[in-house]
Amino acid sequence: MSSQLRSVWTEYVQPMLKRPDRVQFAALCYDVEGPHRKVLLITSRDTGRWIIPKGWPMDGKDSAGAALTEAWEEAGVRVGIPADEPVGSYSYEKGLKGDWSIPVTTMVYPVRVVSLEEDYPEAHQRTRKWVTPQEAATMVDEPELRDILAQF
Repeated sequence: MSSQLRSVWTEYVQPMLKRPDRVQFAALCYDVEGPHRKVLLITSRDTGRWIIPKGWPMDGKDSAGAALTEAWEEAGVRVGIPADEPVGSYSYEKGLKGDWSIPVTTMVYPVRVVSLEEDYPEAHQRTRKWVTPQEAATMVDEPELRDILAQF
């Protein structure tokens, strides 16, 4: 009987109680110089690790539009052309106050950078750097994001 209860718990009850991951939208900002593609990485505000611009859904914007807004606020992309579809997604644990974290799935939209500004909302809180996709893959922490960058 106990194995039947365990089976019911793990196969039916537990999955229904699990909250779905939260969703963010990210901008994989890129430019092409000659034959070489470069991607733009930024540092996170809290730990200083290398990331790509990302954020929560926004009222009145589709997912690609939200990614483009994050590219402006966090990386200074004044004019960018976002892809209609994401190139992939990655998961990570978003740290919250009080040693809490939540699982987040991040949809990654390529954004072709047309114009980059030096003065943007988070310019004094972050560092940005142009690198090859292969270099970027070695700089980020999230394994699934590494894979996206390495294949970009």
